[in-house]
Amino acid sequence: MRAFTQPRSVASLSVVLVLFLWLERGSGSGTCPPPCVCFGELVDCSRLRKGQIPDAIPDWTVQLDLSHNKLQVLDSSLFSNLQHLSEMKLNHNELEAIPDLGPYASNITTLILANNRITRISEKQLRPFLALETLDLSNNNIVEIKANSFPALPLKNMFLNNNRISSLETGCFTNLSDTLQVLRLNRNRLSTIPPKIFQLPNLQHLELSRNRVRRIEGLTFHGLHALHSLKMQRNGLSRLMDGAFWGLSNMEVLQLDYNNLTEVSKGWLYGLLTLQQLHLGHNAISRIRPDAWEFCQKLSELNLFSNHLSRLEESSFVGLSLLDELHIGNNHVSFIADGAFRGLSNLEMLDLQNNEISWTIEDMNGPFSALDKLKRLFLQGNQIRSVTKKSFSGLDALQHLDLSNNAIMSIQANAFSQMKNLQELRLNTSSLLCDCQLKWLPVWVAEQTFLPCVNASCAHPQMLKGRSVFAISQEDFVCDDFPKPQITVQPETQTALKGTNVTFVCSAASSSDSPMTFAWKKDNEVLNDVEIHNQAHLRVQGGTGGETEVTEYTTTLQLQNVEFSSEGKYQCVISNHFGSSYSTKARLTVNMLPSFTKIPMDLSIRAGATARLECAAVGHPSPQIAWQKDGGTDFPAARERRMHVMPEDDVFFIVDVKTEDIGVYSCTAQNTAGAILANATLTVLETPSFLRPLMDRTVAKGETAVLQCIAGGSPPPRLNWTKDDSPLVVTERHFFAAANQLLIIVDAAEADAGKYTCEMSNALGTERGNVRLAVIPNPNCDSGVQQGGVGLGIVSGAGSEDDGWTTMGIVIIVVVCCVVGTSLVWVVIIYHTRRRNEDCSVTNTDETNLPADIPSYLSSQGTLADRQDGYIPSESGSSHQYMASSMSGFYLQPKDMNGLCQLDTGSEADLEATIDPLLCHYQGPIGSLLCRDNMYSTDPSEVFTGCSIDQKPVYIDSYSGSLSNPKRRDYFLSEHFDLCSSTVLMQLPSASLHHGPSHQQGDRRPSMEEGDVVDYGRPHECLSPCNTFMGTFGKAPWRPHQDLYPGFSPPSVTHKEITLHENPYAAPDADSDHEDVGVDKDSSSEQSVYEHPLDNSRTDPMTQCRTST
Repeated sequence: MRAFTQPRSVASLSVVLVLFLWLERGSGSGTCPPPCVCFGELVDCSRLRKGQIPDAIPDWTVQLDLSHNKLQVLDSSLFSNLQHLSEMKLNHNELEAIPDLGPYASNITTLILANNRITRISEKQLRPFLALETLDLSNNNIVEIKANSFPALPLKNMFLNNNRISSLETGCFTNLSDTLQVLRLNRNRLSTIPPKIFQLPNLQHLELSRNRVRRIEGLTFHGLHALHSLKMQRNGLSRLMDGAFWGLSNMEVLQLDYNNLTEVSKGWLYGLLTLQQLHLGHNAISRIRPDAWEFCQKLSELNLFSNHLSRLEESSFVGLSLLDELHIGNNHVSFIADGAFRGLSNLEMLDLQNNEISWTIEDMNGPFSALDKLKRLFLQGNQIRSVTKKSFSGLDALQHLDLSNNAIMSIQANAFSQMKNLQELRLNTSSLLCDCQLKWLPVWVAEQTFLPCVNASCAHPQMLKGRSVFAISQEDFVCDDFPKPQITVQPETQTALKGTNVTFVCSAASSSDSPMTFAWKKDNEVLNDVEIHNQAHLRVQGGTGGETEVTEYTTTLQLQNVEFSSEGKYQCVISNHFGSSYSTKARLTVNMLPSFTKIPMDLSIRAGATARLECAAVGHPSPQIAWQKDGGTDFPAARERRMHVMPEDDVFFIVDVKTEDIGVYSCTAQNTAGAILANATLTVLETPSFLRPLMDRTVAKGETAVLQCIAGGSPPPRLNWTKDDSPLVVTERHFFAAANQLLIIVDAAEADAGKYTCEMSNALGTERGNVRLAVIPNPNCDSGVQQGGVGLGIVSGAGSEDDGWTTMGIVIIVVVCCVVGTSLVWVVIIYHTRRRNEDCSVTNTDETNLPADIPSYLSSQGTLADRQDGYIPSESGSSHQYMASSMSGFYLQPKDMNGLCQLDTGSEADLEATIDPLLCHYQGPIGSLLCRDNMYSTDPSEVFTGCSIDQKPVYIDSYSGSLSNPKRRDYFLSEHFDLCSSTVLMQLPSASLHHGPSHQQGDRRPSMEEGDVVDYGRPHECLSPCNTFMGTFGKAPWRPHQDLYPGFSPPSVTHKEITLHENPYAAPDADSDHEDVGVDKDSSSEQSVYEHPLDNSRTDPMTQCRTST
């Protein structure tokens, strides 16, 4: 004891000696005024009795301390000779203003005025301190800082802590902007910080802790480009607006602890590109938004200690590849997503203490596997009950592991062996299940020298309860039972339709009677408000030690009316006092057929515009949208790069629409559950236009003139003809064909010459064009009459050649006339039927295809129908309407005063227009016309392809245009040509060529159904020598001879079907296709009456019509 106190006494004497020498030095010089104490250049006059400052302060004083003297005023004369004074301490006095420190105040660099009663900062009072670098005004009564409160001083450090400052005026620090580096405003009453209030480009440290700032607006700290650290703890901050810290491009430390922040987002972190330390501890943060760290990727330390975090998502720490320390302790974390720590490749310390991540450690496969550089891991207080081999997989660099304060019951073998660099393991538990699976632990702990930090004792079996695992021999670790639940039935993966019910079943067994608890998890999260049914039953299990009773538990999860949100991985957890067992994860997939949310609509659009079709569908999984055109994938717009389909949009575009884009567009939505289809029709509208230029016409008098006006447009335009700018006066010689595209003038006269205007119009516009018709005298017809012989009209309209033609020439010309007659006979039939007010049409039994877009007066069965509304007014005044029919048409020549047929000729161009298949679909062999007991020779050269004889008559009411009552119909013929015209309309095979007998006139008029040909006593008859008919057009009037070929009957001819042009505006004067001619050699020659049954599949039932040949 004496030896210990002796050195201590020596040390005390040494200190006293040094102090004495200093005091002696000061007192010896006579410059240190009592009761002050002088230390070199420091004169310490603090804490003097009664605050009496000596009158004479040495002039060599550099540092003067007058603190704790309760000074209220200072006499400036005391400092008049202190020319070397640079530091002045006046803290803990009762000064109410900044004092005057004499003429040498300009040399002072440090002025300490803390803990006084100063209420304001005056520029006038600070102006003498020209060299002032540090000013401490903490713990005063300053209420506000006004603009220009500070003169232009070289201040570097200013401390204003613990005042009553509640406002900062704009520009209050302007005069300090060049030099100020440290500004402390802690413990004041600031509630708002005006934006851009701190225009201090050299400020490095700013402290605003313990104020009342609740909200920070954007650009608040703009102007602090050199700031390195910002402290704002304990402010009650609850809102940080976007860009709150923008402009702090050099800040490294941001302390926001002890506030009320609720989330972390990249909005308020914007601009913190160099931030290294972020302290957010003791807030109320419950969410970290995705990409929150986009602008803070240089963070090395992140402190989220003591917040309200319950989930660590996969995106919670994305971008923090340089993070070194992560503090998430004292939160409520119960869910850690797979890959939540992925990307933290440089993390060395992870603090997860006092959370609820027991299931993460017990069930997840390597939750920390991405942290290959982690050295310290803190998991204390996490309710961990078991440790598996996969709990710490991947932590090869771990050196410190803290598992203390966890009631761990089981640790799988070699759970820690993979951590080769582990230096410290902290573990304390008294709940271990000491069976054969734990016998490895005491041996491994002893080998690793972790005994000082490991405290582990048994809870089961009963014989080992309370004993340390290190005091139990290896033979005592046995497996006689299995108190911890063991999964026996795993839940199964399922696929279900939306709205159905799904059931998951899971079973486990245990030898313990410890109460069992059940839980179901979806995607690693516990399901609370779900329907769960649990049951238990006993079963006997045999073993080497005898039979034991085992309790088997079954838990059933029932999901009612599953939705898409029900999809996920389901897992059951069965627990008792000895631990928890986790089943495998069963996936549930919910499917739903697609359904349209946007259906494409029919669209009509002008040519050249942009067509927009929308199609969207929902389903699960999300359906794929595909488009088709007319059932295929051939899109003209795609080939021409006019089609655009947006992958991320619901719109299908076709730019610069053309007519070839017309069609049905199909939108298909398909997923694994099925497919649906929606159609939309695209119609392209075009203004009327002339498909062919209008050609002037010149015809001979008496010829047939055909004026063409081939129209194009969509919808099909309506045509109207005028003559000489006046309405066209329609007579019996005027006919219209092909939807008024052809104006046919029969027996042209000089009055017909003039300017004809074709006007076409639809909803998009109107187009007009002129055609001039010239009528010249026709010498051909006159010369034929004068000669009284056979005159042949030449089709070209150029007049006849000389009359000395040979027989071969005549035959050739007759063939040409037959072709011309095919078209001209149309006029004859319409003229006759209209004049008699008897409409009758013959339908070919062979199918005839009419273009849908060409208006026609013929119904689908080939019968005459009402005039359509779309025709122009010029038709309304005409009683003769000429349309293309499903069979051949014939022009009926007018007769002169002598009853002879008038001859007409036309130009070749006109004839081409009339024989086009679009207009005259003639499908029968052509013969000769017998008129007034005369006929032309049925030379084989005159026969060409025509319509089939398989025909049937259909009666149409001439007024209503509808089918008549299918009852008996009587025909009352009034003149000799009526019977001829009927025969023209329907020709049947005959047994022989003969004249029918004459009948006496009587009161009773015969019906067509009686099968006899009626003669009313007319002196002349019109007979058909065969089943063909040919007009006499192109020939001069010819007196008939006697029966030249008695008994002659030509064979019947059959022909193939002809399909009309599909283009409704194809040229009417185009040449027709080649027609095939076949001769039926087996036709009967004995039948004199032919009765053809009606085809019910094509026409309505009606009375059969008999004709006699």
